[in-house]
Amino acid sequence: MPDTPQPASKRGLGVFLLVAGVLGLLAAYELSVEKVLTLSDPEHVPSCNVGVLVGCSTNLESWQGSVFGFPNPFLGMMAWPVVITIAVALISRVEFPRWIWIGFNVGVAGALVFVGWLIYQSIYVLDVLCPWCMLTWAVTIPTFWAVTLDNLREGRIPSSARVQRLAGAWFGWIPLITVVCYLVVILLAQAQMNAIPRVMLDLQNLFG
Repeated sequence: MPDTPQPASKRGLGVFLLVAGVLGLLAAYELSVEKVLTLSDPEHVPSCNVGVLVGCSTNLESWQGSVFGFPNPFLGMMAWPVVITIAVALISRVEFPRWIWIGFNVGVAGALVFVGWLIYQSIYVLDVLCPWCMLTWAVTIPTFWAVTLDNLREGRIPSSARVQRLAGAWFGWIPLITVVCYLVVILLAQAQMNAIPRVMLDLQNLFG
């Protein structure tokens, strides 16, 4: 296959996915290490425990932290390298067949649903905000929008010409869409947990 020029938007998507994948893998790695250290030493205090509201211990020790019978971060250790691989391939101008893009979209959609459920559990059940978990949420949300809107605008997901045009227009608004999603999470956390003052108090105790 000849080496045809790739649209700048595809390489830009690749760069974004690379950054998101690296950050997601970092979060999964840190949580995995803390889980292993906690299992090997029940007295271990995770470094991500900032205060009463901000910490990892509650999440890691809960059943929500091992939904599939093993620690959730292990999923990230398996999934984020896939995102990184696809990102590097895009930057290197590799063209993927449609079925890979559809499979990728199914994967990021599943990740978003799982993250949404974890956000609910953290805010409404566990009453704690895990820093590395929040980093995972932060990169999963725009990853879903970027992959989904790109697939729609390119017609990989069967859709009308109007939907493709809308997806192409919305693609440029992904930063704003992401910020709106973040604000929704923040508002939910504030309404249920009185999160902002409690986070500030934790940080004050940490650095004060």
